[in-house]
Amino acid sequence: MQIDKLRGKALDQLFESVLSLKDMEECYRFFDDLCTMNEIQSLAQRLEVARMLRQGKTYHKIENETGASTATISRVKRCLNFGNDAYAMVLDRVHEEEEAK
Repeated sequence: MQIDKLRGKALDQLFESVLSLKDMEECYRFFDDLCTMNEIQSLAQRLEVARMLRQGKTYHKIENETGASTATISRVKRCLNFGNDAYAMVLDRVHEEEEAK
């Protein structure tokens, strides 16, 4: 994993902090303090790109609907195909929770 290069106390603290969040409102508050608006938008955009790629949407449609560059779409696709399956894991979990509601 690429992130292994960053492993350490600071990154562990960040992830423990995220895991400690109890609800959506806490997530909004934490990420508002932690990230810039552009950083938050970029993260959300990548997740939406992953969702759309899994649905079989074309680059053109994804680009038009999300504003993501083809470079971003390609990077997300590479992660979907050759990454750690984390996009699939979280998207499947979110989908299951939505269906359970």
